[in-house]
Amino acid sequence: MIEKKLLIPLFICSVILIMSSSCSVRRQRTLFNSPYDLVTDTIKQVYVVNDQGNSDNFYRIKVNDQLTIRNLQNPEFGAVGTTSATSSGLTYSSSDGKAAAGTAYIVEPDGKVNLPAIGKIEVVGLSRREAANKIQDIYKQKLLKDPIIELTVVNLKVTVLGEFNKQGNFLLANDNTSLIDIIGEAGGITKTADPKTLKIIRGDRKSPEIIYVNLTDINSLTSNKLILQNNDILILQPTKNSALSERLQSYNNVIQPLLVVINVALLIFTVSR
Repeated sequence: MIEKKLLIPLFICSVILIMSSSCSVRRQRTLFNSPYDLVTDTIKQVYVVNDQGNSDNFYRIKVNDQLTIRNLQNPEFGAVGTTSATSSGLTYSSSDGKAAAGTAYIVEPDGKVNLPAIGKIEVVGLSRREAANKIQDIYKQKLLKDPIIELTVVNLKVTVLGEFNKQGNFLLANDNTSLIDIIGEAGGITKTADPKTLKIIRGDRKSPEIIYVNLTDINSLTSNKLILQNNDILILQPTKNSALSERLQSYNNVIQPLLVVINVALLIFTVSR
């Protein structure tokens, strides 16, 4: 029975070793780890690494952007639709699988978008509101009576990963879309999420700005850094306990059958003596 007594301290030592490695276990479960991630244990509100300054809250249209444009007084106007990726229009589907209202027009390399009846209009460098007003004025002068133009840049998105109830790409349909807006669209965070570990990866992928947010402190919401930008990546880690519990469960799946085999072997050995 000596062998059986040795199993108990060995098992206890294994558990202690696993528990002491809970931080590394959580890192293994998290995408895009950074050396700065340890700051999440002490962060009070918002902490920024490689700060790039405050971005313009109003997105400026760029070449290759896709714009949906429609006249709210006549939603069918200009929505003839085509599946070809040309300047004459590109049919677009939103993240929920429903067709977007209108046709998406690609901003060409010359900075212009080619629109029905009025031709090419330069829009690069304009905000969504500025571009809509410009197009509205031109349609009013040339074709329509008192048009109300709605313009959306449909290729603007953020990517949500980790401990959210819904993961994936979420469109930035409006200017000034906040972190809380997207968390709401994602259905909130999971029961196993650690709200102190939210990380936003922003800008140049070679030297990104990294924004750490403690969601448990309401004062975090005052930061201008939480106005989301195109191609932001949002990552939320699990709690150390949940990561450890998952690791222990995986070990348990191996240890349990092994203990059964050892107990049977010890029983046979004891009976045969």
